[in-house]
Amino acid sequence: MIAQGRVFKYGDNVDTDVIIPARYLNTQDHAELASHCMEDIDINFAKEVKCGDIIVGGNNFGCGSSREHAPIAIKASGVSVVIANSFARIFYRNSINIGLAIVECDMAEKINNGDIVKVDFSKGIVYNITQNWQCDVPPFPEFIQNIIQNNGYINSIKKSLGEV
Repeated sequence: MIAQGRVFKYGDNVDTDVIIPARYLNTQDHAELASHCMEDIDINFAKEVKCGDIIVGGNNFGCGSSREHAPIAIKASGVSVVIANSFARIFYRNSINIGLAIVECDMAEKINNGDIVKVDFSKGIVYNITQNWQCDVPPFPEFIQNIIQNNGYINSIKKSLGEV
């Protein structure tokens, strides 16, 4: 598994209310959620993000409420992976459950907005192509790669049961 894209960089403690403001939680429509993703911190995000792009955060990315809407909005916007120094635990698990790749990288603060970054999930490497450096990260275990490749935990289970 490999992801590569342009970086949208944010700081520490990006909470779920910033990722998808509560005023939009009256819908389950993924495209509608994506159209409002990050708008309270970056009004242009939804207009500028392209399929495969990457969000980079600092410490405690995804803190706040435990709503699944936040990783759904990010994934539906086309983001291929979120890289951060650390994640709120419930956001981390919600992301994996819905098939959004996330990577903890202690060099996230060295990644700049607009950099081109590539992540090799199998090898556990984050490459900053723009700055020409790499960082080793724990590779995804095979079962997590399977969940992400199957677009979420439920789809992964359905596939293993022959229902997809």
